Amino acid sequence: MGGFWPVADVLAHLAGRWRVERTVCDLASGDEGRFEGVTVFSRLDGGGLLHEESGTFTWQGVARPATRTLRFLPGASPGTADVRFADGRPFHDLDLTSGRYVVGHPCAADLYRGEFTVTDADHWRSVWRVGGPAKDLVLTTDYVREG
Repeated sequence: MGGFWPVADVLAHLAGRWRVERTVCDLASGDEGRFEGVTVFSRLDGGGLLHEESGTFTWQGVARPATRTLRFLPGASPGTADVRFADGRPFHDLDLTSGRYVVGHPCAADLYRGEFTVTDADHWRSVWRVGGPAKDLVLTTDYVREG
């Protein structure tokens, strides 16, 4: 894999439709799951993007529909984003100006550590390591731009 691909404006870069493949590995049990679907980043009134993900999540042989909604708002500095949950609670900031970004998010007793990498105009990845009293997971998501 080559170097990282710098992104001057994360919101402009993410706008549009992306094919999504995610693996979920439970490091404690060895179980693995898979999500396949799409993420659409559409413009929000007043600035930012609405992130709507939908697809199928398969865990222990059982496939179920799955959705997730986030809000990517303009960040503290030009070209960055303030990522929030659908209800407006803060999630994390995002700065891809170097093509790579690492961020943490405490959630109750768990700690989420995310790494975002961009490899070119049409491919990016997030890897979340989740650790806590009841969780020991790695979630790896690959995004490929559609048309």
